[in-house]
Amino acid sequence: MTAATSRSWNPQLEFMHLDALTDVTAGRADVVIGLIDGPVDITHPDLDAGRVNAASGIDASCALGGDACLHGTFVAGILSARRGTAAPAVCPGCTLLVRPIFTGTDVAIGELRATSEDLAAAIVDCI
Repeated sequence: MTAATSRSWNPQLEFMHLDALTDVTAGRADVVIGLIDGPVDITHPDLDAGRVNAASGIDASCALGGDACLHGTFVAGILSARRGTAAPAVCPGCTLLVRPIFTGTDVAIGELRATSEDLAAAIVDCI
């Protein structure tokens, strides 16, 4: 794929100065990216459910829905949506390890909060 081709399918990558990188690679499955955010809707048609995994012993599904799920799924799309979708799809070939710290369904995105202990535990779980 040429630089001109990649810019035509997703101009956000050019804006983020990632178009040259995505011309070279889509990532590799053995590269694991920890996503500490909300749960992820792995049934979203732009995501490859086979490349999205939950941290061990953690429920990362969007069973309850809500803004935490919307945000987690949005960020997952930025990282690993299929190329050619509206999302930037920075590294769709990499494996995404989801560790939710935002799970509330009764709060808006601007109100999602986590403690430093929650964040530290999520980092340890991802490692």
